[in-house]
Amino acid sequence: MKCFHLFKDKSKSKKEKATSAPQLRDQNNSGGSALSRTTKSLPSPRSIQELYKEKEQGLRVFTFQELREATNGFNRLLKIGEGGFGSVYKGTVKPENGQGDPQPVAIKKLNKHGLQGHKQWLAEVQFLGVVNHPNLVKLLGYCSVDDERGYQRLLVYEYMPNKSLEDHLFSRTLPAMPWMTRLEVIHGAAEGLAYLHGGMEVQVIYRDFKSSNVLLDKNFKPKLSDFGLAREGPTGDRTHVSTAVVGTYGYAAPEYVETGHLTSQSDMWSFGVVLFEILTGRRSLDRNRPTAEQKLLDWVKQYPADSNRFTMIMDPRLRNEYSISAAKKVAKLAESCLNKNAKERPTMPQVVERLKEAIEESKMGNGNAKSSQARSSSAGKKGSRVVI
Repeated sequence: MKCFHLFKDKSKSKKEKATSAPQLRDQNNSGGSALSRTTKSLPSPRSIQELYKEKEQGLRVFTFQELREATNGFNRLLKIGEGGFGSVYKGTVKPENGQGDPQPVAIKKLNKHGLQGHKQWLAEVQFLGVVNHPNLVKLLGYCSVDDERGYQRLLVYEYMPNKSLEDHLFSRTLPAMPWMTRLEVIHGAAEGLAYLHGGMEVQVIYRDFKSSNVLLDKNFKPKLSDFGLAREGPTGDRTHVSTAVVGTYGYAAPEYVETGHLTSQSDMWSFGVVLFEILTGRRSLDRNRPTAEQKLLDWVKQYPADSNRFTMIMDPRLRNEYSISAAKKVAKLAESCLNKNAKERPTMPQVVERLKEAIEESKMGNGNAKSSQARSSSAGKKGSRVVI
């Protein structure tokens, strides 16, 4: 991960200073309106910064003491996650007006020793302060404090009790995620990405789509989280955004890694990787497997959807309880998302529709979505983050 420079407040006093309405500087080197702005007759779309200014009052500004109390002094027993940004804690906050029951929340605390965190914190505040979709995690507020001890940067999200898609696919301490649940989760994630790519005035490229960033609420409804690497898409006559190459090894699109040219099709590649994780129950990179099976995309190439050997890649934890025809559709969709020619990959709305078809096909299959292989077996009885 390339390090980012910290934006420090040179005028801060020795007293604790809580900052409201944080401003994200140098987003895509835009300087507000410089990047990708066209001077042609059509009006330019507003930037994330401009849209954020309209909605910033919707976010609650917490004091550091409020969040310290909410987490029992950031008790390690309440830690529910950790990454390059810092640690995430489960907490409980009182309503802003003091009325009503306390609300469970997830509180992300910036690691003050990490150089990349401050810019990502600013990006998350602004992007999540603007977006509004049922498949995107909701940012409730933030804390930005500078005092004699240094700076404190925290984010407060809605709490997602069922952890992440990654946990349910790969953890052996949790029950295997059923076939229909997998399809519904990835379909919801696709809806969230489709909104980012084309549902707002400005296009947003997520840039960090992976199973660990798909969080699940109490009803297993998926919500995309962690917008620290998100970027505004190209505008005007530009075809891409040029950025430093950051992301997670195994998910980043090859053309982005090679050139630093970022487009919405970069997200499509990452989505294809997660589709294969859904099918196989395997990580994109797993050093604990035999050498030939460590890289998921290389391994699945040996078992294309049209071959008789296709079922060899299916997650054994599914116990053959899936629609084999729907699984093949998902595999073909994944292959199209992983097309080396980015322009030939499908769009997110197209992906949403194909996943909807796979869900309907699974429902029609046999009620319990068992594969033909399982049905024939039954009849016979009667007569399986490295940062760039």
